[in-house]
Amino acid sequence: MATIIDMLKETGAILTNDHFVLTSGKHASIYINKDAMYPHTEKASAVGKMFAEQVRDITIDVVVGPALGGIILSQWMAYHLTQLKGQEVLGVYTEKTPEKNQVFTRGYDKLIAGKKVIVVEDLTSTGGSAKKVVESVRTAGGEVVGVAVMVNRNPEEVNADYFGAPFFALGELKVEAYEEADCPMCAADTPVNTAVGHGKKYMEAKK
Repeated sequence: MATIIDMLKETGAILTNDHFVLTSGKHASIYINKDAMYPHTEKASAVGKMFAEQVRDITIDVVVGPALGGIILSQWMAYHLTQLKGQEVLGVYTEKTPEKNQVFTRGYDKLIAGKKVIVVEDLTSTGGSAKKVVESVRTAGGEVVGVAVMVNRNPEEVNADYFGAPFFALGELKVEAYEEADCPMCAADTPVNTAVGHGKKYMEAKK
């Protein structure tokens, strides 16, 4: 059976030996371009099924993911949980505010109150986005029964203790991430990849 890393490689979503800027602002030589996988709906569905099977023994009412990639994952995970459990599991999402918080809009907070909720995220380096979703779920009166991620890039720091909830990862791919001042690619004058990640914004900000 294909692993999550195999599936990402099949769609050209794992890029190596380059100079990338991550969402966190840190720099890395490896980048997981999960957006390359999402157009392949059978693979996106298969990922949702992998998530569902991993947490099938937990009581779950709602799956929540942070926009944008988390929308796709929350929908597919909720769909497959519904199939496995024989009862409807909802899939909703939070949206990023200008202050970079993750909040419920569209009345979704009303679907969270008093419910058992699992948070799903595509990739974690710092785990910051997923943690903000966890906080929003708790603020809305939901019980966080777990956090599930597709690929954990920082297993030492991003774990159950970090979220204060059970933690599940479909796969791990350790990615060394550097602050700009410590980045060996910057030191070597390796051009920043502006096609994926936050490289384009980074370069524009440098002008």
